[in-house]
Amino acid sequence: MKKKLALILSLFLSIPLFAQEGILERTIPSVDIKTMTGEIFNTSEIDNAGKPIVISFFALWCKPCLRELTAISDVYQDWQDATGVKLVAISIDDARSMANVMPTVNGNSWEYEFYCDPNGDFKRAMGVNMIPHIFVLNSQKQVVYQHTSYAEGGENELFEIIKKVAAGEEIPAGK
Repeated sequence: MKKKLALILSLFLSIPLFAQEGILERTIPSVDIKTMTGEIFNTSEIDNAGKPIVISFFALWCKPCLRELTAISDVYQDWQDATGVKLVAISIDDARSMANVMPTVNGNSWEYEFYCDPNGDFKRAMGVNMIPHIFVLNSQKQVVYQHTSYAEGGENELFEIIKKVAAGEEIPAGK
């Protein structure tokens, strides 16, 4: 009985590892979301001419999300100069608070591409359960890195990953 319980427990605990692993090395799904002006935009059109792409899922009510976007904003131009990276921010705010996204973007002078996912379709397709959630895509638009949450200085680790992706280096599993 103890062996069966241990086997079941080990299988149960390994499921999240495989689920996390499965997101890596896959391209982003084709999902319709909205531009900041309310037009339909398909996520398959996210592109950066073979250079790294960072997709950041956030919401206005998420303080760590706003801190992360602000911290990246302070160094974003340097990142672009060094790697050509493009950051695409996806608001998961619902339809009621979607109108507040653009004033927040403008008020913070964020220079990213912004889209809204008010129904959460793209969020679900990408397996986002917590925000902030960042994905890094390589030149083939494959997810090669992801992380959730934000701690001060986390943008520095993210930039190290982006530099590796820009150089065509492999990102080790678990990173």
